[in-house]
Amino acid sequence: MEHKNNHADPLILEKGQGRVYNCGTMTAIFKADENETQEKYSISEWWLEPKSDGPGAHQHEENDEVFYVLDGTTSILIGEKWLDAAKGTFIRIPAKTIHDFKNKTDQKTGILNFFIPGGFERNMPSIVKWFEEKK
Repeated sequence: MEHKNNHADPLILEKGQGRVYNCGTMTAIFKADENETQEKYSISEWWLEPKSDGPGAHQHEENDEVFYVLDGTTSILIGEKWLDAAKGTFIRIPAKTIHDFKNKTDQKTGILNFFIPGGFERNMPSIVKWFEEKK
């Protein structure tokens, strides 16, 4: 679903609404990004099917990330240590920190992600393509 919004206007999205990107066993739903925030931040939900990997270990040179576990338990790599983060857990990962996330459980899990400053969504078409070619 495409949404355009003036950054000065309120943005209200119902459950499941936003720009949806299917990445194999992982689904990203972008709620607000550079189009709505003047590139200040991006906000997205990431839903992982049971027993599934996330994006793989990576870091962002100039972006902090905030994760908030919406449902289930998400395993999150911070540096060299994995943390099993239950629903309600808040995590801030500074720029230049290796991180990853995955679902080791038998239940679907979801995390809310704040990417600061924004712009991460520009990578989503190539990420989706990578997952499609990986099949």
